[in-house]
Amino acid sequence: MTAPTSAPPAEHTPGTDPQRWPDIIEQPRVSRARTAVAERLVRHALARLPLRARLAGRDDIGLGGPLMDIRDPDAFFRRIGASGLIGFGESYMAGEWDAPDLVGVLTVLAANAAGLVPRPLQRLRGIWAPRRPAAQLNTPEGSRDNISHHYDLSNELFALFLDETLSYSSAVFRGFPAEHGLLPAAQHRKIDRLLDAAGVTGGTRLLEIGTGWGELAVRAAARGARVVTVTLSGEQRELARARVREAGYEDRVEVRLSDYRHVTGDYDAIVSVEMVEAVGEEFWPVYFETLDRLLAPGGRIALQAITMPDDRLRASRSTYTWIHKYIFPGGLLPSTEAVERITTRHTRLRTTQCIRFGAHYAETLRLWRERFAERAAEVDALGFDAVFRRMWTFYLAYSEAGFRSGYLDVQQLLLTREETA
Repeated sequence: MTAPTSAPPAEHTPGTDPQRWPDIIEQPRVSRARTAVAERLVRHALARLPLRARLAGRDDIGLGGPLMDIRDPDAFFRRIGASGLIGFGESYMAGEWDAPDLVGVLTVLAANAAGLVPRPLQRLRGIWAPRRPAAQLNTPEGSRDNISHHYDLSNELFALFLDETLSYSSAVFRGFPAEHGLLPAAQHRKIDRLLDAAGVTGGTRLLEIGTGWGELAVRAAARGARVVTVTLSGEQRELARARVREAGYEDRVEVRLSDYRHVTGDYDAIVSVEMVEAVGEEFWPVYFETLDRLLAPGGRIALQAITMPDDRLRASRSTYTWIHKYIFPGGLLPSTEAVERITTRHTRLRTTQCIRFGAHYAETLRLWRERFAERAAEVDALGFDAVFRRMWTFYLAYSEAGFRSGYLDVQQLLLTREETA
């Protein structure tokens, strides 16, 4: 067996914390054979794509297109050999590759995702792909930790790149291209469309699963609804309560720190925006059973969900990804078909309306990404170092590319109960 090799620690930006980023500062130990196989597979994949991968001091690969500048090919292939696509993202975080048009490069890769790994290796995914850690399972305790990992980073951080509504989900625009100043109206348009679908008016008993920073609850209260909204993020809860208080709706909105599984009561309408992605496949039946249990007779449920193709969900459902490790532990995007399977088998709920608007999410993410880049000095002042900034930039660009390529979509679903005689 070939002995593992390791390179000296990569130079890193002053202020980067080696204890926080051990897998970035230190290059991984991996066998020469595995690194060589990774290089061969990556070269073969890149050679067939409409991009240009420039390997410093070596050669160019690809059919031409957006530039992928691989500054340290040895480190790049070593990381991919050690941990596949996790290593691909970590190599970007370490500054070993970059791209003038990062979204362009990632869009090409996302559009060709199904064929990047040879079919024989895809069938052996269980052997070479990392498995999700048991600690990320979305039990009530695990869910709190998973949500806290992302949403309790800092309210101030999110405020730097979101608009004044603090809405952290896809907006709905009137047209493209959009400008950052149009985001508040576009977010309200999204919220209003959900509230309209759920039939929220004066006196409606509304449950919101996933509070965010409270904009939807405030807007529903302005219609005269009585709102219970639940979150697992302590930081979000505190700011949401302050925003409800500032809007003058404390008598109509209750913000609870609670798991959705622990909610009781009957509600005329239930709304949840991009929360099902954090539930985890093992708990999708429980999630939809809970919605069914909480919905009053004749009630409506309006969900906004990021979705992926069903074949890709089936192929990757148990794989541990870069997004799981660094951004959303425990998350999994459903497919439309998966929602239909779960609701049909486990509930009386049926999807009666579906509106897709993936292009709007790509535009929303572009605006967030550009604002995040513009406010890099303020991000730094909050204590987030250079590796974090590259990580967050990669996350926003990676997500945008998913929607631009059509690999991802976002939908608003209306669910009603199939009442029995």
